Amino acid sequence: MKQLWIEEFRLCIGNLIDSPCVRRMQQFPQHGDVSTLEHCLMVAFISYVICRFLGLNRYAAARGGLLHDLFLYDWHKPNPYPGLHGFTHPKIALHNARKFFSISDLEADIIRTHMWPLTFWAFPHHWESLVVSCADKLCAVCETFGLVRRARNTRALGWIAGLCISWA
Repeated sequence: MKQLWIEEFRLCIGNLIDSPCVRRMQQFPQHGDVSTLEHCLMVAFISYVICRFLGLNRYAAARGGLLHDLFLYDWHKPNPYPGLHGFTHPKIALHNARKFFSISDLEADIIRTHMWPLTFWAFPHHWESLVVSCADKLCAVCETFGLVRRARNTRALGWIAGLCISWA
């Protein structure tokens, strides 16, 4: 069953994951030793699984989760855009997602609101948006405390790391 879920997840993100702009996320660090691409893949997969379990739109959750941090710069360095990264990057990611892909209104809401409640004015309008926002926080904590490093060589996350490493 798990293999079926992974294959279905890959179908959801298939046309996105092979694009040069998504691959560029591998160049930028996110939390600890995790790249932005690896972070987004983990958020997308966790969101996909939760939405599948709850009967929500797992396709949009997977795609929105993958694109939620498509800001394409190293946020640890001075921000190339005005404002603080935590507040501004959802808008930048949404701009880039619309620039490179055709995304649905639901996927746009997922990207725009993923930093809620920090960005309290960008309240999630869909359950899928709330799921991705929560998955993002969970992944960020795990990455910051080094939990992903230990799981990379396991069957649980090895395939995600493999997708990223193949582009390094």
